[in-house]
Order: sequence, then structure tokens, then C-alpha cells
Amino acid sequence: MKKEVLEKFSEVFGGTDGAKVYFAPGRVNLIGEHTDYNGGHVFPCALTIGTYGAARKREDKLLRFYSMNFEELGVLESSIEGLKPEKEADWTNYPKGVIWAFQEKGYAVDCGMDLLLFGNIPNGSGLSSSASVEVLTGHILRDFYGFDISNQDLALIGQYSENKFNGVNCGIMDQFAIAMGKEDHAIFLDTADLSYQYAPVKLEGAKIVIGCTNKKRGLGDSKYNERRSECETALAELQKVVDIKSLGELSEEQFEEYKSAIQDEVRVRRAKHAVYENQRTVKAVEALNNNDIALFGKLMNASHVSLSKDYEVTGAELDTMVEAAWKQEGVIGSRMTGAGFGGCTVSIVEEDKVDNFIQEVRKEYKEKIGYAADFYVVDIGDGPVTL
Repeated sequence: MKKEVLEKFSEVFGGTDGAKVYFAPGRVNLIGEHTDYNGGHVFPCALTIGTYGAARKREDKLLRFYSMNFEELGVLESSIEGLKPEKEADWTNYPKGVIWAFQEKGYAVDCGMDLLLFGNIPNGSGLSSSASVEVLTGHILRDFYGFDISNQDLALIGQYSENKFNGVNCGIMDQFAIAMGKEDHAIFLDTADLSYQYAPVKLEGAKIVIGCTNKKRGLGDSKYNERRSECETALAELQKVVDIKSLGELSEEQFEEYKSAIQDEVRVRRAKHAVYENQRTVKAVEALNNNDIALFGKLMNASHVSLSKDYEVTGAELDTMVEAAWKQEGVIGSRMTGAGFGGCTVSIVEEDKVDNFIQEVRKEYKEKIGYAADFYVVDIGDGPVTL
């Protein structure tokens, strides 16, 4: 891939002198959805698919961006001075946001750059193509300027840029999973205090299969912020009767004891999901550590039911794909992953059944939804690297 990216860089920006190639992964969350902004646990892993970037520092203030995924947009130009989000800037608002965030945090980014990207993550799929671009940009800036910052700092800066520059009230999970990825391990992260541990994902004889619904969704214009607000209101109501800082602090039993403090039935269901999903995630990691993949799969399935019924973030496409997956032989567990409203599912499937699984789920999805889904058999990889 390095060769192709450099060839295109040379064609677009003229030569490759001073250019280097970088990579940041995408991520998939195995379980623990919509818990990250509720002070709960998540269990994501970095993937071996992601975003490649060829970059070169400039002598002036000009930023020139080009994406091999959006070639019709051509070269999009900007400046490192007076950075602000602009609709016409399209995808470049993500790298621009990270440059802005570095400046806001007191890091002197004083020269422009030429940056060419190629992503082999499906766009708008829920595998965090935007967070991948953010972590990649941070990694490039760290390399350019020799900034003394950790991968965890890259995650926090990426989240800050998405919240403050791009106006998406996302939690820390996506950027953290990408920046802190470790081959063959998922990250058991407590979003309340960012304590984490790596858990080996040993799927003897099974593979992770991502199903992309091809229903495009943008986080900013989805109901993501609405769900977040519903949980914040439910938390404020609960805080009148119990001393907690986040929904993630409650056990299922405590939630059932105090839930009558929540004044609206919809908010009760939203908060219930946040609490129960957090506990499912804790149990799932324990199951994995005990080599109980069957229990892990059951908890994945229960996670999807909760996301569909209590949190209502699935929709016809995701539900169709997961329900089709559950019927197939060799499926250990399947659920939606990411913010929802389109995007992807994640399934754990016995290796010798993967081809049949893809064929059958693809067929049923096309019959019911009317257009095709795409499938990716993925491996768990490392965080950002310079190639």
C-alpha cells in the first residue's frame, strides 16, 4: 500500500521528496455500546484495515489535502491560520480539527502540509473512519514536530477536536481504541477514569466478520446527541435519590431500585440500556478471560436486543442483518457496532462457516432491504505507525 500511496502523492503534489507514509487503524467495538459517554466500560479493538496517509511538511502556512476515496473533490486547500469548520471543506474538517486542537493545547504547529489519504475502511460504516483520520493526523504532527506526547494524548486530542471543532459530542472510545490498539487484544476501558487493560482475544477456530449495511449515516446529524441528552437528564433525575457521578456506577439491582426517580418512560429505557450494557461488558470480558466464547456470544446478542428495544439506535438495516446472522450455523454472536442508525454489525463466526454465513446473510439482507451489504473478515491490529 505504501508504494501506491506514494505514487499518487507524487502525481498530485509533485515528487515525494520529504514525504513519509503513516497508518492508523479503524476500530470495531466488540461489546459496550453507548456506554462511553455514560461513564461505563467499552471493549473495542483496532483493526488491520484503516487509513494510510502520505504527508510532507511545507515551508509556508498552506494546507493541501487530497483523498483517494473522494477523488472527485480534488485538492482541498486551507491554511493553518484561522482554522474553522466549513461545509465546503468536507472530510478535511477532521485533519483541520486536529491541527486546530494541537494549537489550542499550546503545541506550535507553524507550517502547512501536503497530505494524501487512502482509507480501506468503508466510509460512514461505523468503523470510525473519522477517528482514524484524527489519530493519523495527530501521529503525523507528532512525527513532524517531535512533540513529546503519548498515544493516549493523541486519543484525547482527537476527541477534543471532534467535540469542539466538528461539533460531535462523541465519547473517548473510538480515538482511544485506535491510538492504543494492540495486535490480537481488545481494550477493556473504563471510560470514567480511562483505566484500561488489554485482554487477549483468542478465537480458536473463529473469525470476526464485519457486515456493512451500506446505509450511510453521519454522527453529527443522527440522533446521537439526542440520546446523550436523554441519558444526561436521566442521570440528573437519579442523582436526586442516589449519589452517583455517572450511570456506569450503577449495578442492575441499584438501577431497578432507583429508576422510579426518572420522570419519563423513554428516559428509563435509555438509562436501563446504559446500566445493563455496562454490566454486560464487564461479564463479557470475564467470559473471554475464562475462554467462554459461547457466553461472550450470548452477551453480544443481548447487547443488540437492548440497543434495538431500549436504546432504539438500530433501524431496519441493522436489525435485518443481525437477525439474519443469528439464524446461521456457526454464529457464536452478532450485534450492531458503532453509533447505530446504519453502519455495521460485528459477528463472531466459526471459521469453516464464514463463507456460507456471508452468502446467506447477504442474500437475506438484499431480499429484505433492496440493496447489497458488504462483508469484511478482519484481524485485530496495532495502533498508529510510521511505515
